[in-house]
Amino acid sequence: MNYRRLGKTELKVSEIGFGGEWLERHEFEESVELLRYAGEKGINIVDCWMADPKSREIIGKAIGENRERWIVQGHIGSTWQNGQYVRTRDMAFVKPAFEDLLLRMKTSYVDLGMIHYIDEQADYDRTMNGEFLEYVRSLKAQGKIRHIGMSTHNPRIAKQAAQSGIVEMILFSVNPAFDMRPATENLDSLWEGYDAGFSGIDPDRAELYRICEENDVGITVMKGYFGGALFNPEKSPFGVTFTPVQLLHYALTRPAVCSVLVGYDTKDQIDAAVAYENADDDAKDYASILASAPLHSYRGICTYCGHCKPCPMEIDIAAVGKLYDLAAAYPQAPESVRAHYAALSHKASECIGCRSCEERCPFGVEIAARMEKAAALFGE
Repeated sequence: MNYRRLGKTELKVSEIGFGGEWLERHEFEESVELLRYAGEKGINIVDCWMADPKSREIIGKAIGENRERWIVQGHIGSTWQNGQYVRTRDMAFVKPAFEDLLLRMKTSYVDLGMIHYIDEQADYDRTMNGEFLEYVRSLKAQGKIRHIGMSTHNPRIAKQAAQSGIVEMILFSVNPAFDMRPATENLDSLWEGYDAGFSGIDPDRAELYRICEENDVGITVMKGYFGGALFNPEKSPFGVTFTPVQLLHYALTRPAVCSVLVGYDTKDQIDAAVAYENADDDAKDYASILASAPLHSYRGICTYCGHCKPCPMEIDIAAVGKLYDLAAAYPQAPESVRAHYAALSHKASECIGCRSCEERCPFGVEIAARMEKAAALFGE
């Protein structure tokens, strides 16, 4: 298992994570065993947005004596009222719900205290300028949460959070279908409207990844499998089937993404996700599907897929391309991006213009020209 630094939190999280929302639908001990099995495979981050007592107790028992090796995302604002989940900012419910989370997990803290599920601007403004945020900050001061995070499906909300100086990491929905959708305050609309055709990533989402990278705000991913729809050609907006490894690779090649939190029903599903760590380039290849999908073209747009390899000068073309895109969006390249570029073993200026990479690119990107632009921007 590979581990990535989760931005400014400095936590090292497994590239493949555990989304806990399906635990409740299985027998208690079966779910405990499933989560423990994930831990044996190297997974070390688990998300608990769920408010129901069973899910929380399952996680508590499963991580048990190994609490220190687990990174827990615990949500603030997810409550259990009259036997059902309710998202609320009402402190009369928020405070006891979070204390219940700690109690049922048998822990004194969660690593990532998540401001739960903000997709609307009015909700963001209210939450970030009132007693809710004061409570979250008090939890951090008391050591009951180690870092402040936020979950959202709306890139415009996520951008504000990343620039707030308060939110240290974000749980965000990432997959190739969602990345083509414009920002919305209605989550349901993300699942609709793909038949009209789109061309590449939505600008708000591309900007979000840049902002998170610049501000050192790590992203953990939810809905990486698009609710399973991308495994079914009849349900997929692309009309073709992706594999778990391809979808994981797509998410993990976005700037600032550190871990993809997958929901599991079985050990086989865990194995299918963890197989990413030993998969070859062909198995990870999502680009061929995107390039040939009708009405969903990324023509001329670099997706950092790595098809351009190998380079005779050993340039990591995808890495250079990603850093160039991050830097070119600003009047002056951010120092953090410059530092990442400086750390590359081979720079864009070493490109000899052979264009063998362009012959392999499924999206028709003019790579040699991009190398020239990157060399000029970074000065080497």
